[in-house]
Amino acid sequence: MRSILKTLIHFLFLLFTTINLSAAGKDGVSLTAEKAFEFLGLPITNSMITSWVISFLIILVVRILVGKTTLVPNKGQLFVESIVGGLRDIVEPIVGRKLFFPSFWLLSGLFIFILIQNWSGLLPGVGSIGYYDGAGKYTSLIRPGNADLNMTLALAAVANLAWLYFIFKYEGLKSIIVHIFGNKADRNEVGIYTFIGLIPIFFAVGIIEVISILFRPISLSFRLFGNVYGGENLLHKMFTIAPGFEWIIPIPFYFMEILIGLVQALVFMLLIAVFIGLMCNHGDEHH
Repeated sequence: MRSILKTLIHFLFLLFTTINLSAAGKDGVSLTAEKAFEFLGLPITNSMITSWVISFLIILVVRILVGKTTLVPNKGQLFVESIVGGLRDIVEPIVGRKLFFPSFWLLSGLFIFILIQNWSGLLPGVGSIGYYDGAGKYTSLIRPGNADLNMTLALAAVANLAWLYFIFKYEGLKSIIVHIFGNKADRNEVGIYTFIGLIPIFFAVGIIEVISILFRPISLSFRLFGNVYGGENLLHKMFTIAPGFEWIIPIPFYFMEILIGLVQALVFMLLIAVFIGLMCNHGDEHH
């Protein structure tokens, strides 16, 4: 009986969401976030509101689940600890033991925040509660945060600034320069003349690596934005291809967006972890 009830609730959830989204399906999702109101002369967009609400809910839910930590964890604490343990198993081999604890707050926070942001577009009301202006243009009052390029640019900027902090604190400027521009060849194996000849080649490779580092925030932000924004538009457009079947056609795409949201959050976290590990993880035997 309980399983039947859960199935019915899930079906009604999807049905309610698809009916809501059908109102906005014709126009899809606008490329930029819409202004909801102004505060002290600053525009507050619908994506900002969604992001603030999600941040508050993440903190609230974790505090409720964990409560007062004990040696014998309750169900909520056990659930949170299982997530932390799973993320640790993924991240620690990449960043190394020395950088795991300093960087885990960043990596786990990015993963959870981006994951909930990605999935927020599947909730009833997000992207479907809005209004039409006098010109017939639809404006949504609630928009997924990661469907706004400003949000993904901010996430990428924060992640890369944190990466700079970690590498300068735990490696130092000299080690960074050697890592990027230094000769990686073994002089005893290749010989002195070959070793000297490889110096300008590795220096040129270092310049290319610096350029790639400068473009990391752009690639991170556009990858995340493109997947989330494209998924939102896909869900909206599914309501216009077969009138009369709006309640069932988008359902398979909801499950696809759940998978894509998880993959994109994982990719973002892993890329930042790899960037940190490439500079700072030299093997635990050296520490």
